[in-house]
Amino acid sequence: MATTTDYYETLGLARGASDAEIKKAFRKLAQQWHPDVNTDPAAAERFKSINEAYQVLSDPERRQRYDLFGSAGIDGDPAAAGFGGFADIFDAFFGGAAGASGRRGRPSAGSDLRYDLRITFQEAVLGTEKEIEFPVLGRCETCSGSGAKPGTDVQTCPQCQGRGEVRAVRQTMLGQMVNVTTCPRCHGDGKLIETPCDTCRGDGRTERRRTLRVAIPAGIDEGHQIRLSNEGEVGPRGGPAGGLYVAVHVAPHPELKRDGTELYFETSIGIAQAALGTRILVPTVEGEDEVEIKAGTQPGTEIRLRGKGVPHLRRQGVRGDLHVIVDIEVPTRLSRAEREALQAYAKASGEIVTEGGGGIFDKVRDALG
Repeated sequence: MATTTDYYETLGLARGASDAEIKKAFRKLAQQWHPDVNTDPAAAERFKSINEAYQVLSDPERRQRYDLFGSAGIDGDPAAAGFGGFADIFDAFFGGAAGASGRRGRPSAGSDLRYDLRITFQEAVLGTEKEIEFPVLGRCETCSGSGAKPGTDVQTCPQCQGRGEVRAVRQTMLGQMVNVTTCPRCHGDGKLIETPCDTCRGDGRTERRRTLRVAIPAGIDEGHQIRLSNEGEVGPRGGPAGGLYVAVHVAPHPELKRDGTELYFETSIGIAQAALGTRILVPTVEGEDEVEIKAGTQPGTEIRLRGKGVPHLRRQGVRGDLHVIVDIEVPTRLSRAEREALQAYAKASGEIVTEGGGGIFDKVRDALG
């Protein structure tokens, strides 16, 4: 994470800010700059910077390293670079003694899972609840996730003393250099299983199918994901569970088009209906609504039905509109009675229809051949 940004300045805080102040500042800025709310082209990058600053300052260990070393203290993963945390960085630079308390061995977290869920257009707009079923690695019921055969114990690794890592100390011209690596005997777990469980063979997990009910919020759209914490696979030998990401796919509506929280419906009416006025049925997500077409309606007229659109995903009680776009359909073929009626209208209104002048009747006559 190479950066020269001042994280405190990014969140508008002083260096002595409390955890509560950091959290409050992040929430305020996140609500202001989240790309789903802020349409500014720079909002996404700004939100990314705010989130990055919060991830560092909300973590006590990373904040301590940042306060002491600046961005150099958090660029990359110190453990992957051969250090076991802040204490080891201090040892390496200032010649501290080996044997300082390091990172204890922790069970690995389980994998995140993805589930693709397909819903109808109406379900996406109004919200729903779905029951999903998926395969998952769950905690072994025989050994309760420990990986050890019932009646036997899990032993602390004698090579790393349960830390999950081993250190090699060497003397250099800069002082003592401490190199930290994963324990080769327990592979970082800090514990050894002498007698593995017969059911899971020491992994602490077994495969099963799981059923879960998922609430789909009103206003969700194609491509949105719902994250369910701790609903993914559990980690080996008692490790924490990962997350479950439900990716939502929405079937298109045969007549309605969606743009954010707005819905659009295009329809055509006849010349007489446009001139005299009429009433038509318009599809909505709740059913059909009768809409008045006023006399004298022109092509491209838009009729807005307030509150008949899509609910805002993050603003309680806010809902978009349904826009009815009206077009006027001009007939390409006329019966004798229709032609005589239009000629009578033209005469009564004083509209001049000339031979070969490109008027509507000439076009109709040409079309009829």
